[in-house]
Amino acid sequence: MATNFIKKLTSTCAHSLLSHRSKTTSSQYVASRFRDATFEKFMDNYKNLLKVISIQDLILANPNSNPPSAHLISSTASLKNSTSTVAPLLFYISKEESAVIHDTHPLVIDRLTRLLSMSLSKTLPLRAIFKVWRELGLPDDFEDSILSQNPHLFNILDAHEPNTHLIKLVTSPSHEKLTAAVENWRITECCKDDCSVDRTEMRFSFKHGYPPSMKLKKNLRAKVKEWQKLPYTGPYEEFTSVKKRSKTGVMEIEKRAVAIVHEFLSLTVEKTVEVEKISHFRKWFGIDLNVRDLFLDHPGMFYLLTKGKRHTVFLREAYERGCLIEPNPVYVVRRKLLDLVILGRRGLRSADYKLSSSESEEDDDDLQETENDHEMNAEGAELSTELATISLRA
Repeated sequence: MATNFIKKLTSTCAHSLLSHRSKTTSSQYVASRFRDATFEKFMDNYKNLLKVISIQDLILANPNSNPPSAHLISSTASLKNSTSTVAPLLFYISKEESAVIHDTHPLVIDRLTRLLSMSLSKTLPLRAIFKVWRELGLPDDFEDSILSQNPHLFNILDAHEPNTHLIKLVTSPSHEKLTAAVENWRITECCKDDCSVDRTEMRFSFKHGYPPSMKLKKNLRAKVKEWQKLPYTGPYEEFTSVKKRSKTGVMEIEKRAVAIVHEFLSLTVEKTVEVEKISHFRKWFGIDLNVRDLFLDHPGMFYLLTKGKRHTVFLREAYERGCLIEPNPVYVVRRKLLDLVILGRRGLRSADYKLSSSESEEDDDDLQETENDHEMNAEGAELSTELATISLRA
Protein backbone atom coordinates (compact mmCIF):
# COMPACT_ATOMS: atom_id res chain seq x y z
CA MET A 1 0.00 0.00 0.00
CA ALA A 2 2.61 2.50 1.03
CA THR A 3 5.39 1.16 -1.20
CA ASN A 4 4.34 3.18 -4.22
CA PHE A 5 4.05 6.37 -2.19
CA ILE A 6 7.54 5.98 -0.72
CA LYS A 7 9.14 5.18 -4.06
CA LYS A 8 7.41 8.11 -5.69
CA LEU A 9 8.75 10.53 -3.12
CA THR A 10 12.25 9.13 -3.38
CA SER A 11 12.36 8.97 -7.18
CA THR A 12 15.09 11.10 -8.67
CA CYS A 13 13.29 12.01 -11.86
CA ALA A 14 10.05 11.65 -13.80
CA HIS A 15 11.47 8.79 -15.83
CA SER A 16 12.06 6.62 -12.79
CA LEU A 17 8.57 7.45 -11.56
CA LEU A 18 6.97 6.28 -14.79
CA SER A 19 9.11 3.15 -14.94
CA HIS A 20 7.92 2.18 -11.47
CA ARG A 21 4.29 2.70 -12.49
CA SER A 22 4.72 0.28 -15.38
CA LYS A 23 5.57 -2.55 -13.02
CA THR A 24 2.17 -2.36 -11.32
CA THR A 25 -1.09 -2.24 -13.26
CA SER A 26 -3.71 0.29 -12.27
CA SER A 27 -6.15 -2.43 -11.19
CA GLN A 28 -3.50 -4.07 -9.00
CA TYR A 29 -2.71 -0.72 -7.38
CA VAL A 30 -6.39 -0.14 -6.60
CA ALA A 31 -6.85 -3.66 -5.25
CA SER A 32 -3.85 -3.33 -2.93
CA ARG A 33 -5.11 -0.19 -1.21
CA PHE A 34 -5.98 -0.15 2.49
CA ARG A 35 -9.69 -0.67 3.26
CA ASP A 36 -11.40 1.65 5.73
CA ALA A 37 -14.39 -0.16 7.23
CA THR A 38 -16.31 3.04 8.02
CA PHE A 39 -16.23 4.33 4.44
CA GLU A 40 -16.88 0.86 2.99
CA LYS A 41 -20.04 0.46 5.09
CA PHE A 42 -21.14 3.97 4.21
CA MET A 43 -20.82 3.18 0.50
CA ASP A 44 -23.10 0.16 0.83
CA ASN A 45 -25.96 2.55 1.64
CA TYR A 46 -24.70 5.16 -0.81
CA LYS A 47 -25.16 2.66 -3.67
CA ASN A 48 -28.83 2.37 -2.81
CA LEU A 49 -29.06 6.15 -2.53
CA LEU A 50 -27.91 6.52 -6.14
CA LYS A 51 -30.74 4.19 -7.21
CA VAL A 52 -33.24 6.25 -5.23
CA ILE A 53 -31.94 9.45 -6.85
CA SER A 54 -32.56 7.88 -10.26
CA ILE A 55 -36.13 7.09 -9.20
CA GLN A 56 -36.48 10.62 -7.84
CA ASP A 57 -35.38 12.05 -11.18
CA LEU A 58 -38.00 9.92 -12.97
CA ILE A 59 -40.72 11.21 -10.65
CA LEU A 60 -39.68 14.85 -11.14
CA ALA A 61 -39.42 14.43 -14.92
CA ASN A 62 -42.99 13.09 -15.02
CA PRO A 63 -44.80 14.67 -12.05
CA ASN A 64 -48.28 14.07 -13.52
CA SER A 65 -47.65 10.43 -14.37
CA ASN A 66 -48.08 7.39 -12.17
CA PRO A 67 -45.18 6.75 -9.78
CA PRO A 68 -42.46 4.31 -10.90
CA SER A 69 -43.44 0.67 -10.79
CA ALA A 70 -42.85 -1.44 -7.71
CA HIS A 71 -40.48 -3.53 -9.79
CA LEU A 72 -38.23 -0.50 -10.32
CA ILE A 73 -38.27 0.57 -6.69
CA SER A 74 -37.75 -3.02 -5.55
CA SER A 75 -34.22 -2.77 -6.94
CA THR A 76 -33.57 -0.78 -3.76
CA ALA A 77 -34.21 -3.47 -1.19
CA SER A 78 -34.86 -1.11 1.75
CA LEU A 79 -37.73 0.58 -0.13
CA LYS A 80 -39.27 -2.56 -1.61
CA ASN A 81 -43.09 -2.55 -1.92
CA SER A 82 -43.25 1.08 -0.68
CA THR A 83 -44.02 2.76 -4.00
CA SER A 84 -47.09 4.75 -2.95
CA THR A 85 -45.43 6.00 0.25
CA VAL A 86 -41.97 6.73 -1.12
CA ALA A 87 -42.97 8.75 -4.20
CA PRO A 88 -44.43 11.78 -2.32
CA LEU A 89 -41.52 11.70 0.13
CA LEU A 90 -38.98 11.83 -2.69
CA PHE A 91 -40.91 14.69 -4.28
CA TYR A 92 -41.04 16.59 -0.99
CA ILE A 93 -37.32 16.18 -0.27
CA SER A 94 -36.49 17.27 -3.82
CA LYS A 95 -38.59 20.44 -3.42
CA GLU A 96 -36.85 21.19 -0.15
CA GLU A 97 -33.42 20.75 -1.75
CA SER A 98 -34.35 23.07 -4.63
CA ALA A 99 -35.51 25.70 -2.17
CA VAL A 100 -32.28 25.47 -0.16
CA ILE A 101 -30.15 25.75 -3.31
CA HIS A 102 -32.16 28.78 -4.43
CA ASP A 103 -31.53 30.43 -1.07
CA THR A 104 -27.79 29.80 -1.37
CA HIS A 105 -27.21 31.26 -4.86
CA PRO A 106 -24.33 33.46 -3.61
CA LEU A 107 -22.51 30.30 -2.46
CA VAL A 108 -23.18 28.65 -5.82
CA ILE A 109 -21.70 31.66 -7.65
CA ASP A 110 -18.67 31.56 -5.36
CA ARG A 111 -18.11 27.84 -6.08
CA LEU A 112 -18.26 28.39 -9.84
CA THR A 113 -15.91 31.37 -9.59
CA ARG A 114 -13.41 29.34 -7.61
CA LEU A 115 -13.63 26.38 -9.96
CA LEU A 116 -12.97 28.60 -12.99
CA SER A 117 -10.17 30.38 -11.14
CA MET A 118 -8.28 27.08 -10.79
CA SER A 119 -8.28 26.65 -14.56
CA LEU A 120 -5.09 27.81 -16.27
CA SER A 121 -7.16 29.71 -18.86
CA LYS A 122 -9.98 30.63 -16.43
CA THR A 123 -12.18 28.61 -18.78
CA LEU A 124 -13.95 25.25 -18.43
CA PRO A 125 -16.12 23.21 -20.82
CA LEU A 126 -19.82 23.41 -20.01
CA ARG A 127 -20.20 19.64 -20.38
CA ALA A 128 -17.67 19.12 -17.58
CA ILE A 129 -19.69 21.39 -15.29
CA PHE A 130 -22.83 19.44 -16.18
CA LYS A 131 -21.18 16.25 -14.96
CA VAL A 132 -20.69 17.70 -11.46
CA TRP A 133 -23.68 20.03 -11.15
CA ARG A 134 -25.20 17.95 -8.37
CA GLU A 135 -21.88 17.61 -6.53
CA LEU A 136 -21.41 21.40 -6.63
CA GLY A 137 -24.96 22.03 -5.45
CA LEU A 138 -25.94 23.88 -8.63
CA PRO A 139 -29.61 24.37 -9.53
CA ASP A 140 -30.73 22.14 -12.39
CA ASP A 141 -31.31 25.26 -14.49
CA PHE A 142 -27.97 26.87 -13.61
CA GLU A 143 -27.41 27.98 -17.22
CA ASP A 144 -30.38 30.33 -16.92
CA SER A 145 -30.49 31.08 -13.19
CA ILE A 146 -26.75 31.49 -12.60
CA LEU A 147 -24.74 31.94 -15.81
CA SER A 148 -27.19 34.11 -17.78
CA GLN A 149 -28.11 36.17 -14.72
CA ASN A 150 -24.48 37.07 -14.02
CA PRO A 151 -22.95 38.19 -17.36
CA HIS A 152 -20.48 40.38 -15.48
CA LEU A 153 -18.94 37.18 -14.03
CA PHE A 154 -19.51 34.39 -16.57
CA ASN A 155 -19.37 34.31 -20.32
CA ILE A 156 -20.57 31.37 -22.43
CA LEU A 157 -18.45 30.87 -25.54
CA ASP A 158 -18.64 28.57 -28.53
CA ALA A 159 -15.86 26.01 -28.62
CA HIS A 160 -14.10 24.72 -31.71
CA GLU A 161 -16.09 21.48 -31.59
CA PRO A 162 -19.76 21.37 -32.73
CA ASN A 163 -22.41 21.69 -29.99
CA THR A 164 -19.71 22.42 -27.40
CA HIS A 165 -19.58 25.48 -25.20
CA LEU A 166 -17.11 26.94 -22.76
CA ILE A 167 -17.65 28.98 -19.62
CA LYS A 168 -15.12 31.76 -19.15
CA LEU A 169 -14.56 33.86 -16.07
CA VAL A 170 -15.02 37.49 -17.17
CA THR A 171 -13.03 39.03 -14.34
CA SER A 172 -10.50 36.92 -12.49
CA PRO A 173 -10.25 37.78 -8.78
CA SER A 174 -6.72 38.01 -7.45
CA HIS A 175 -5.49 34.92 -5.64
CA GLU A 176 -5.20 37.01 -2.47
CA LYS A 177 -9.02 37.25 -2.43
CA LEU A 178 -9.47 33.50 -2.85
CA THR A 179 -8.42 31.49 0.16
CA ALA A 180 -8.10 27.73 -0.27
CA ALA A 181 -9.82 25.51 2.29
CA VAL A 182 -6.49 24.15 3.51
CA GLU A 183 -5.36 27.71 4.32
CA ASN A 184 -8.29 28.11 6.69
CA TRP A 185 -7.31 24.86 8.39
CA ARG A 186 -3.71 26.05 8.81
CA ILE A 187 -4.85 29.31 10.40
CA THR A 188 -7.12 27.43 12.80
CA GLU A 189 -4.36 25.02 13.78
CA CYS A 190 -1.79 27.76 14.34
CA CYS A 191 -4.20 29.73 16.55
CA LYS A 192 -4.76 26.82 18.91
CA ASP A 193 -3.19 27.24 22.32
CA ASP A 194 -2.02 23.63 22.35
CA CYS A 195 -0.53 23.74 18.84
CA SER A 196 2.69 21.72 19.01
CA VAL A 197 3.65 22.11 15.34
CA ASP A 198 6.14 24.76 14.29
CA ARG A 199 4.36 27.58 12.45
CA THR A 200 6.86 27.45 9.60
CA GLU A 201 6.16 23.74 9.10
CA MET A 202 2.43 24.45 8.83
CA ARG A 203 2.89 26.80 5.89
CA PHE A 204 2.70 24.06 3.24
CA SER A 205 1.10 21.27 5.25
CA PHE A 206 -2.16 19.40 4.64
CA LYS A 207 -4.28 17.67 7.23
CA HIS A 208 -3.64 13.92 7.38
CA GLY A 209 -5.63 11.29 9.20
CA TYR A 210 -5.42 7.52 9.22
CA PRO A 211 -7.79 4.91 10.67
CA PRO A 212 -6.53 3.20 13.86
CA SER A 213 -6.14 -0.13 12.09
CA MET A 214 -3.72 1.32 9.54
CA LYS A 215 -0.19 0.95 10.87
CA LEU A 216 2.35 3.42 9.49
CA LYS A 217 6.01 2.55 9.49
CA LYS A 218 8.52 5.02 10.84
CA ASN A 219 10.16 5.65 7.47
CA LEU A 220 6.77 6.38 5.86
CA ARG A 221 6.00 8.95 8.55
CA ALA A 222 9.36 10.57 7.84
CA LYS A 223 8.59 10.75 4.11
CA VAL A 224 5.18 12.29 4.76
CA LYS A 225 6.79 14.88 7.04
CA GLU A 226 9.32 15.72 4.32
CA TRP A 227 6.52 16.07 1.76
CA GLN A 228 4.55 18.37 4.08
CA LYS A 229 7.41 20.90 4.15
CA LEU A 230 7.72 21.04 0.37
CA PRO A 231 6.66 24.43 -1.15
CA TYR A 232 4.13 24.38 -3.97
CA THR A 233 1.99 26.65 -6.15
CA GLY A 234 -1.50 27.06 -4.69
CA PRO A 235 -4.66 26.23 -6.67
CA TYR A 236 -5.52 29.91 -7.22
CA GLU A 237 -1.98 31.12 -7.93
CA GLU A 238 -0.55 31.65 -11.39
CA PHE A 239 1.24 28.51 -12.50
CA THR A 240 4.02 28.16 -15.04
CA SER A 241 5.10 24.70 -16.06
CA VAL A 242 8.12 23.40 -14.14
CA LYS A 243 10.71 22.20 -16.63
CA LYS A 244 13.10 20.81 -14.04
CA ARG A 245 13.32 17.04 -14.09
CA SER A 246 14.82 16.94 -10.64
CA LYS A 247 13.32 15.20 -7.63
CA THR A 248 12.14 18.53 -6.21
CA GLY A 249 10.60 19.64 -9.53
CA VAL A 250 8.58 16.44 -9.87
CA MET A 251 7.41 16.63 -6.26
CA GLU A 252 6.33 20.27 -6.66
CA ILE A 253 4.19 19.37 -9.67
CA GLU A 254 2.60 16.52 -7.75
CA LYS A 255 1.91 18.62 -4.67
CA ARG A 256 0.24 21.30 -6.75
CA ALA A 257 -2.01 18.60 -8.25
CA VAL A 258 -2.84 17.38 -4.74
CA ALA A 259 -3.72 20.95 -3.71
CA ILE A 260 -6.07 21.34 -6.69
CA VAL A 261 -8.01 18.09 -6.16
CA HIS A 262 -8.15 18.84 -2.42
CA GLU A 263 -9.71 22.23 -3.16
CA PHE A 264 -12.05 20.69 -5.76
CA LEU A 265 -13.39 18.23 -3.18
CA SER A 266 -13.69 21.03 -0.62
CA LEU A 267 -15.96 22.92 -3.03
CA THR A 268 -18.40 20.01 -3.38
CA VAL A 269 -21.48 19.78 -1.18
CA GLU A 270 -20.70 16.30 0.17
CA LYS A 271 -16.89 16.45 -0.15
CA THR A 272 -16.95 13.54 -2.55
CA VAL A 273 -16.98 13.00 -6.32
CA GLU A 274 -16.55 10.20 -8.82
CA VAL A 275 -12.99 9.95 -10.11
CA GLU A 276 -14.20 9.79 -13.71
CA LYS A 277 -15.96 13.14 -13.32
CA ILE A 278 -13.02 15.02 -11.85
CA SER A 279 -10.79 13.60 -14.60
CA HIS A 280 -12.66 15.78 -17.12
CA PHE A 281 -11.03 18.83 -15.50
CA ARG A 282 -7.49 17.44 -15.47
CA LYS A 283 -6.26 19.11 -18.67
CA TRP A 284 -7.87 22.45 -17.80
CA PHE A 285 -6.24 22.47 -14.37
CA GLY A 286 -2.84 21.59 -15.85
CA ILE A 287 -2.63 18.22 -14.06
CA ASP A 288 -0.40 15.86 -16.00
CA LEU A 289 -0.82 12.94 -13.61
CA ASN A 290 -3.20 10.02 -13.18
CA VAL A 291 -5.82 11.44 -10.81
CA ARG A 292 -6.83 8.06 -9.39
CA ASP A 293 -3.23 7.18 -8.55
CA LEU A 294 -2.90 10.59 -6.95
CA PHE A 295 -5.67 9.70 -4.51
CA LEU A 296 -4.12 6.32 -3.79
CA ASP A 297 -0.71 7.88 -3.18
CA HIS A 298 -2.12 10.01 -0.35
CA PRO A 299 -4.34 7.76 1.81
CA GLY A 300 -4.08 10.17 4.74
CA MET A 301 -5.97 12.83 2.75
CA PHE A 302 -8.25 10.90 0.40
CA TYR A 303 -10.14 7.64 0.50
CA LEU A 304 -10.94 5.83 -2.76
CA LEU A 305 -14.01 3.60 -2.80
CA THR A 306 -14.61 1.10 -5.57
CA LYS A 307 -18.00 -0.48 -6.08
CA GLY A 308 -18.25 -2.20 -9.43
CA LYS A 309 -17.01 0.15 -12.14
CA ARG A 310 -17.69 3.22 -10.02
CA HIS A 311 -14.66 4.79 -8.30
CA THR A 312 -15.56 7.47 -5.76
CA VAL A 313 -13.14 9.58 -3.75
CA PHE A 314 -13.88 11.15 -0.35
CA LEU A 315 -12.03 13.95 1.40
CA ARG A 316 -11.05 12.07 4.54
CA GLU A 317 -10.70 15.09 6.84
CA ALA A 318 -14.30 16.19 6.13
CA TYR A 319 -15.86 12.99 7.49
CA GLU A 320 -16.25 11.37 10.87
CA ARG A 321 -18.15 8.11 11.33
CA GLY A 322 -19.80 8.36 7.94
CA CYS A 323 -21.10 11.95 8.33
CA LEU A 324 -19.81 15.38 7.40
CA ILE A 325 -18.17 17.10 10.36
CA GLU A 326 -19.37 20.52 9.15
CA PRO A 327 -22.70 19.93 7.35
CA ASN A 328 -24.09 22.53 4.97
CA PRO A 329 -27.79 23.21 4.22
CA VAL A 330 -27.86 21.20 0.97
CA TYR A 331 -26.08 18.26 2.60
CA VAL A 332 -28.60 18.27 5.48
CA VAL A 333 -31.49 17.85 3.02
CA ARG A 334 -29.68 15.16 1.03
CA ARG A 335 -28.87 13.34 4.24
CA LYS A 336 -32.61 12.96 4.78
CA LEU A 337 -32.76 11.04 1.53
CA LEU A 338 -29.87 8.83 2.60
CA ASP A 339 -31.48 8.27 5.99
CA LEU A 340 -34.69 7.30 4.20
CA VAL A 341 -32.71 4.62 2.37
CA ILE A 342 -31.20 3.41 5.65
CA LEU A 343 -34.57 3.48 7.43
CA GLY A 344 -36.28 1.65 4.59
CA ARG A 345 -39.88 0.97 5.57
CA ARG A 346 -39.25 1.47 9.28
CA GLY A 347 -41.88 3.83 10.63
CA LEU A 348 -43.78 3.93 7.32
CA ARG A 349 -47.23 2.37 6.79
CA SER A 350 -47.65 2.12 3.03
CA ALA A 351 -51.33 1.18 3.24
CA ASP A 352 -52.81 4.50 4.42
CA TYR A 353 -49.85 6.83 5.12
CA LYS A 354 -50.62 6.84 8.83
CA LEU A 355 -47.75 7.13 11.21
CA SER A 356 -47.57 8.33 14.77
CA SER A 357 -44.59 10.15 16.24
CA SER A 358 -44.32 7.65 19.08
CA GLU A 359 -44.10 4.72 16.65
CA SER A 360 -41.46 6.62 14.70
CA GLU A 361 -39.35 7.13 17.83
CA GLU A 362 -39.61 3.44 18.75
CA ASP A 363 -38.42 2.46 15.29
CA ASP A 364 -35.49 4.83 15.60
CA ASP A 365 -34.55 3.22 18.94
CA ASP A 366 -34.57 -0.21 17.30
CA LEU A 367 -32.51 1.12 14.41
CA GLN A 368 -29.86 2.52 16.74
CA GLU A 369 -29.48 -0.87 18.39
CA THR A 370 -29.18 -2.77 15.11
CA GLU A 371 -27.33 -0.23 12.96
CA ASN A 372 -24.85 1.58 15.20
CA ASP A 373 -22.40 1.70 12.31
CA HIS A 374 -24.62 4.28 10.56
CA GLU A 375 -24.78 6.67 13.54
CA MET A 376 -28.53 7.09 13.41
CA ASN A 377 -28.74 9.51 16.31
CA ALA A 378 -30.80 12.68 16.64
CA GLU A 379 -30.74 13.20 12.88
CA GLY A 380 -32.53 9.90 12.28
CA ALA A 381 -35.21 10.76 14.85
CA GLU A 382 -35.70 14.17 13.26
CA LEU A 383 -36.12 12.61 9.83
CA SER A 384 -38.70 10.10 11.07
CA THR A 385 -40.76 12.88 12.66
CA GLU A 386 -40.66 14.86 9.43
CA LEU A 387 -41.63 11.83 7.36
CA ALA A 388 -44.56 11.31 9.72
CA THR A 389 -45.74 14.86 9.10
CA ILE A 390 -45.52 14.43 5.33
CA SER A 391 -47.39 11.13 5.48
CA LEU A 392 -50.20 12.67 7.52
CA ARG A 393 -50.49 15.52 5.02
CA ALA A 394 -50.95 13.01 2.23
